[in-house]
Amino acid sequence: MAQLIYSAIASLDGYAVAADGDLGAGAEDPEVHTYIGDLFRDVGTYLYGRRMYETMAVWDTMPLDDEPDVMRDFAELWRAADKIVYSRTLADASTGRTRLEREFDVNAVRQMKRDSARDIGIGGPELAGQALAAGIVDELHLFLTPVLVGVGKHSLPTTAQLSLDLRDQRRFVNGTVFLRYGVTAPG
Repeated sequence: MAQLIYSAIASLDGYAVAADGDLGAGAEDPEVHTYIGDLFRDVGTYLYGRRMYETMAVWDTMPLDDEPDVMRDFAELWRAADKIVYSRTLADASTGRTRLEREFDVNAVRQMKRDSARDIGIGGPELAGQALAAGIVDELHLFLTPVLVGVGKHSLPTTAQLSLDLRDQRRFVNGTVFLRYGVTAPG
């Protein structure tokens, strides 16, 4: 059975998107980006909301000839994975191995977890919030950047109550901290 893993890069005060868009040094740092790529090696499918999908779609067509190995490696992993985009407004999915769904169906994701041999990543705070509220997320992978932004879009839902178990942690040279939590029970 696959794990459903929510991964997010956020400011120290918990915002996935700052009002001005800047979260400081995050995934663009080579050490952090390499670590993220290694974490995603076991992911066979990504679930995205529209905005996160539009952010990640660059990996599908990005020219890689002049990019460092870490960027080429991540692009290859992303392109090889299946993607499901949940959106009521997106006309169509523009990337390979991608299907569009109009509604987030918790039971379909539960079935996907049962049937999949590889883990499933979920990205985007709104979609992940629905999955967390439904109790179907198994792990949280949080990358906290060393900035406070004060306002923006929260990386975690403000109404969810969950018990978590710290399973791993890592500090990066740029000040980013990785925290891996298992969801042990609803709050």
